[in-house]
Amino acid sequence: MKKTDLVQTLTENNNLQKSDVKLAVDCILEKITQSIVSGEGVEIRGFGGFLKKHRKARQGINPKTCERTQVEEKYVPFFKPGKSLKEMVNKG
Repeated sequence: MKKTDLVQTLTENNNLQKSDVKLAVDCILEKITQSIVSGEGVEIRGFGGFLKKHRKARQGINPKTCERTQVEEKYVPFFKPGKSLKEMVNKG
């Protein structure tokens, strides 16, 4: 599902203005992004949590040339699914 699909679904199912729903979705995603960047993270009970993880520097290999390169340390966004979400996914 893309962001536009989410906006469309929320608009149709709740009889809301598309512009209002788009603004709300944008605000929610911006706040989640800001929380991850600041290191605070976001936890949505039953769904999961968003946080940033530190990755150490390592040796990488270019698959085309087989050349070894140094990959710098960095932070990456990470999603940890909640128990309820894992159970629903496993039930299919």
